[in-house]
Amino acid sequence: ILITFDENGFNPREVTIKKGDKVEGINKSSGDFWPASNIHPTHSLYPNSDIFKCLTPEEPDIFDACRPIAPGESYSFTFKYIGGWRYHDHLRASKIGVVRVE
Repeated sequence: ILITFDENGFNPREVTIKKGDKVEGINKSSGDFWPASNIHPTHSLYPNSDIFKCLTPEEPDIFDACRPIAPGESYSFTFKYIGGWRYHDHLRASKIGVVRVE
């Protein structure tokens, strides 16, 4: 599943996937973006996620890019938990989306 990020935010804003699917977000904006689980600024809505786990051995398992993603770069995450997972751009917290995992 591919989600793009541009000056208007995430597109599409909502996607539905199966447990174990990977979602990739590509930056098509003119600036950096930082996809992460809600709630801003802790990023702890997705199970076991937390911004304080960035730069630790747990980082691959959290829904958080843990860094700005430059224009043209991408970030991907495999969803292991069923639910409706809201996320945002940590650099512009008003830019939001939802991944629904069945």
